[in-house]
Amino acid sequence: MKLLKQHLTLFLCVSLVLATSSGGFAQQADQSTAPTSTDLSSTTPTPVQSAQETPEQLQQLVAPIALYPDALVAQILAASTYPAQVVEADRWMQQHSNLKGDQLAQEVNKQNWDPSVKALAQFPTVLANLDKNITWTSGLGDAYTNQPQDVMNAVQVMRQRAQQSGNLKITPQENVTTQGQTIVIQPANPQVVYVPEYDPWVVYGYPVVAYPGWYSYPGLYIAEPGIAFGLGFGVGFFSGFGWGFHNWGFDWRDRRVLFNHNTFISHSRTFVNRGDFGRGREGFNRGGEFRGGGFNHAQGFRGGGEFHGGAPVSHGFAEPHGGTGVHSGAFSGFNHGGVARGFSAHGASSFHGGGGHGGGGHR
Repeated sequence: MKLLKQHLTLFLCVSLVLATSSGGFAQQADQSTAPTSTDLSSTTPTPVQSAQETPEQLQQLVAPIALYPDALVAQILAASTYPAQVVEADRWMQQHSNLKGDQLAQEVNKQNWDPSVKALAQFPTVLANLDKNITWTSGLGDAYTNQPQDVMNAVQVMRQRAQQSGNLKITPQENVTTQGQTIVIQPANPQVVYVPEYDPWVVYGYPVVAYPGWYSYPGLYIAEPGIAFGLGFGVGFFSGFGWGFHNWGFDWRDRRVLFNHNTFISHSRTFVNRGDFGRGREGFNRGGEFRGGGFNHAQGFRGGGEFHGGAPVSHGFAEPHGGTGVHSGAFSGFNHGGVARGFSAHGASSFHGGGGHGGGGHR
């Protein structure tokens, strides 16, 4: 009897050990098959990228500027990637409305703005329009950052439609020429630039849905289907600084904005390049994202940043002199400055060479 109890006790102990061991083995097996933190990170889904703008959306974006002279369109596309500087420049122009001609050009040259924004100081109404419609401006900058060639395609599509409707044609103020499938618009007098006035939602021969919240700025809008011209802007005073009107243009074949005969490279960090998020793309740097609807016109913004050179660099503009000292959360986290990198333009192009003298308004 005593021996039986000893055997029973031994059997229970062995059974208990085996049960515990099998549980441990099962736990080890579970741990060996469970994904590690590294495995979990590797299986995390890639963030969904935002959809690109459709051709119709891009045509809506470029409708207000597609019929401007080529060099001015190039300046606007480049400047739209710097919406904070656009606002800053327009407010600065309002505060210095007494400056004219060479004095204005000298003071603009001192500002810590991208060359494209400085160039728009030659056209105060255009600059004010970009400020007043800052949500549209930021939408244009976002589209140009992510779909530059598609944006330029949209410009050509809208020009063709305006031409087919009979509204885009040669006038005493501007020359309209066709090079293959490309329509080029240039001032008739290279020293006097006229900005066309038109209704961007009807001038193309069929109604275009107006951009949400669009404000028709006085002096750039007429309530009829055609195109009119008001005052001409003399651009000679700005020609000696390397960023004036004649320093801008297009290589239409390769769909590139040209600055000083080189491809314009924006170093704005306002917009995220969604189409190439994991690696760098020539032309744009990534950084803080700007949401146009969140900007409060009553606020200021942060200037600063540096103008970084490249190889080769287009010179002629002043070095920056530090920040403005005003702040804004809506526009924080971006760099100022643009740079032109070497590029040999081929095919149909639109570029204004030379400089000139003179200024003021012209009829």
